[in-house]
Amino acid sequence: MEHNVEKLKFIEDFPPVSTDAWEQLILQDLKGADYEKKLVWKTPEGLKLKPYYRNEDLKNLNTHQMLPCMPPFVRGNKVKGNNWLVRQEISDDNPVTANENALKAIESGAESIALNVSSCKKYSDISTLLKGIDLNSIDIHFYGASSYLQLSDFLVKACADLNFDCHSLKGSFNFDSLGYYIANGTFYASLDSNYIELQQLLSIAKRDFPQIKVVNVNAHRIHNAGGLLTQEIAYALSMGVEYLSNMISKGEDIDDVAQRMMFTFGIGSNYFLEIAKIRTLRLLWSAIVKAYNPKSEKSMYMQIHSITGTWNKTIFDPYVNMLRATTEAMSAAIGGCDVMTVVPFDATYKKADNLSQRVSRNIQIILKEEAYFNKVVDVSAGSYYIENLTDSLAEASWKLFLDIESKGGFVKFSQSGDMLKSINEIALQKQDDLAKRKEILLGTNQYPNYSEKMLDKIEPKADPLQLSAQKDMRLAKSFEALRLATEDFVKRGNPVPKVFLLPVGNVGMRKARASFALNFFACAGYKVIDNNGFNTIDEGVKVALDSKAEIIVICSSDEEYATLGVELCKHFKEKSKEKLIVVAGNPTESIDALRSEGVYEFIHMRSNVLSTLQKFNSALGVL
Repeated sequence: MEHNVEKLKFIEDFPPVSTDAWEQLILQDLKGADYEKKLVWKTPEGLKLKPYYRNEDLKNLNTHQMLPCMPPFVRGNKVKGNNWLVRQEISDDNPVTANENALKAIESGAESIALNVSSCKKYSDISTLLKGIDLNSIDIHFYGASSYLQLSDFLVKACADLNFDCHSLKGSFNFDSLGYYIANGTFYASLDSNYIELQQLLSIAKRDFPQIKVVNVNAHRIHNAGGLLTQEIAYALSMGVEYLSNMISKGEDIDDVAQRMMFTFGIGSNYFLEIAKIRTLRLLWSAIVKAYNPKSEKSMYMQIHSITGTWNKTIFDPYVNMLRATTEAMSAAIGGCDVMTVVPFDATYKKADNLSQRVSRNIQIILKEEAYFNKVVDVSAGSYYIENLTDSLAEASWKLFLDIESKGGFVKFSQSGDMLKSINEIALQKQDDLAKRKEILLGTNQYPNYSEKMLDKIEPKADPLQLSAQKDMRLAKSFEALRLATEDFVKRGNPVPKVFLLPVGNVGMRKARASFALNFFACAGYKVIDNNGFNTIDEGVKVALDSKAEIIVICSSDEEYATLGVELCKHFKEKSKEKLIVVAGNPTESIDALRSEGVYEFIHMRSNVLSTLQKFNSALGVL
């Protein structure tokens, strides 16, 4: 009784605060600044996200009131727990070694295996590939087949020889003629022949492989080419509709087609939006399939394979890729994916080794066995933020989907070039944001380790995970080219380009600008010589020239550049004209005076880091 009284008093001491009261306080703290510009986040998808959400923001939403395993399946199809399958990609196309690697992966915790069957031209290859794998407990995804019809014949025979009922075989085929078009700009044989093959595959699946998904919509290609979340969602839905409508027009049943489909989506590091993306996909796909009047509710559920994206992965500082992959795996798990692949952290520059494959598996195993992400169904349900994100993302994606359909559907849209053009525009904008540091990639355009060397570690390879139309389209690629050019320059017998930081004047400003300049030039792999500062101009000039650095960066305050800066430049002009003199800052009032004394470049927060460093590479002969 006493406990209840104390609880009541506690509530009285902290009465609820209305949204109007919060808004008034926020406006007061803003002191006249624009609320929307300061606090409303505008995502690249065009979504406007508020700085906070409250219970009242759920008022017009109803998805949080749904139960798991109920249409529209925004909360998933799992009644108990949130389990997903840990998939390991086996890229080796040699049946013998691929089988060995698959067995090791299974022994180490993989629950699903993706097998490359591009070299399996005869029955014995498939038999070898599956040898020793417990098909009762392991899902198999087959990709790279030149003919999935032939693969089906091989599988029926292999199952018989292994005394395994092929009706119990679980997994999927990577049949995706539309995805093939995205990746290659042409159809495999022809679209009509691809659809004939698909219809035959559906027939075989009904007869022999009722638990095999025969179509896999590879929407992660859009993600890995730099596309927006809304593009990945809308294009995937449009591809799915293309398959559904075509097969139904050929007399196939909606339930047979929809239940034989799987979707693969890339997962990026935008943590909450990626959670909302998976929930949005289930919501919209359910609405689409419902329009075809299926007999079974199961047909309305989207089977989702999540794969950590390659767009944001880097060659330099590759261990950061582990951290990126971990948060991405968390998003996929919380969102409620059915199968997950974590791409090895070193896949950007070499064939994955035992360590990187082990880490990619263990990220998921830790999320399951230690963090218990597999225990609670749709843990994000009811979150004011994620529920509103789901709603906003669904609205924007649905609008884009309807626009594609109004233009004749996915095939016409992609063949017109509009799809690739729209993705390229976004990818270029993202690259521009990276170049200007509006977007940060740790270790690439911010806080790079200039002493790190990667050129000799890169292995030439055809990476099956890089499936975008522009192969190996990664955000960091242009910055990495700068670093690799510097490495190659040194490898050819030249000294590492050196940058000397010359801090003078105001202690606070010179330290801040020296730190900025260090990060700036380290992005090109130059050696940066930092200093605490100098008591006199003559001392600073002498030490700078003695360092033999090709680039000298003056670091001071804007006010002091008009005096100290100009004087320093005059000294360098007299004693060493070949040095590239740089000013850290944008001193608008003294720029002309500094340029007249030989300043080569000004670097500041608004600089295009990439193009500026390309300019320095050119000036130094680092090409």
